[in-house]
Amino acid sequence: MNQASQSMHRTLEGRVVSDKMQKTVTVLIERRVKHPVIGKVMIRSKKYHADVNGLIAGAGDLVQIEECAPISKTKAWRISKVVEKARAV
Repeated sequence: MNQASQSMHRTLEGRVVSDKMQKTVTVLIERRVKHPVIGKVMIRSKKYHADVNGLIAGAGDLVQIEECAPISKTKAWRISKVVEKARAV
């Protein structure tokens, strides 16, 4: 395989926190970071807007997103797969 055919995009895994937009979902990514001085493990989080290209992802779903070319002002990620659907309560 040559480099052009391989998919070398950054991928992240997180929870969908909002699916109120038409073709976009908001994904919350949490990562654990050790404090450089204290040594305590802290949780850092960031939200990304991701494009829903034909996949059905609702609030609470665990999804994998991959980086892509900018689609709009705030959207440069797309959902690559839905890892786990949210449980109905």
